[in-house]
Amino acid sequence: MAWDPYEQKPDGASGGGGFETPEINVPKNLFVYILLALVGLMAVLAVRSAIYTVEAQERAVVLRLGALNSVEGPGFHFKLPFGIDRAQVFETERVHKEEFGFRTLKAGTRTEYSKQRFDDEKLMLTGDLNIGDVEWIVQYQISDPTDYWFNLDEPEQTVRDLAESVVRQVVGDRAVDQVLTVGRSAIEDQARREMQQILTEYQSGIKIVALQLQNVTPPEPVQPSFNDVNRAEQDREKMENDALSQLNREIPNAKGEAQRTIAQAEGYRTDRINRARGNTARFLAVLTEYRRAPEVTRQRIYLESIAEVMPHVNDITILDGKSGDRILPHLDLGRGGAR
Repeated sequence: MAWDPYEQKPDGASGGGGFETPEINVPKNLFVYILLALVGLMAVLAVRSAIYTVEAQERAVVLRLGALNSVEGPGFHFKLPFGIDRAQVFETERVHKEEFGFRTLKAGTRTEYSKQRFDDEKLMLTGDLNIGDVEWIVQYQISDPTDYWFNLDEPEQTVRDLAESVVRQVVGDRAVDQVLTVGRSAIEDQARREMQQILTEYQSGIKIVALQLQNVTPPEPVQPSFNDVNRAEQDREKMENDALSQLNREIPNAKGEAQRTIAQAEGYRTDRINRARGNTARFLAVLTEYRRAPEVTRQRIYLESIAEVMPHVNDITILDGKSGDRILPHLDLGRGGAR
């Protein structure tokens, strides 16, 4: 019979020829500890996956088993753990910006721009078959995070493609002079409205805040000529503004002068009428008195006339018809003495 080294010796057997198997004592509560550790780990993972925070400028879209469950605002929130609920946070209050024709590398006091040329974005054909070098920016916000997440596969690229298409169409409907000078605000307004209309039809959840043209210049070979045209347009506008300013200044002055002249004429007319009426009443009163006492009235009128005329006469000479050719005494009433 072969010898088995792992064969256990019978009780009470002894001797050096046998092999004794060591006994392993496993604590009975070890499995309990392991189970509790696993439960604790699962609890920690569940708590970590069930808690999320939404900042003040954000909104969270919560999916439950892949279906829309709710949209949560700022604050501290709970959701079902282990992937049952999924929360996607969107910055709905922040204004996003897309640049066309240029790129900003570093914004600040001294803004740095990329030296790369983006001719495929900024070179555009105008309505009069000229080429313009147009740079612009689009600013937008996420107005509906649910539509933004579900209805758009690549939101940023969608905004860029749509903005480039709309701006090219709007610029292509205008002459190059309008694009470079007086038509900028009209282009911005029309392009913004058309972009918003299309995004609303897409149910994109995007709100266009602003569309602003930046540098709008002609191509380099013809840029000096266009600069001359631009200066001429500015001079024309300045002259028109000066003319309008002078017009607005002269017309009120003329109206005021006319009103003043009319007022003076009306005052003169009223004065003359009142004087005539007063003189008439005075004459009629004198006539009445004259008819009552002609001699007395004639003498009084004579004396009143002399009293009115004499103070304005410098030399007064009184002649006596009986004196003949002799030297007469001269009474200088104008100077207050006689000679």
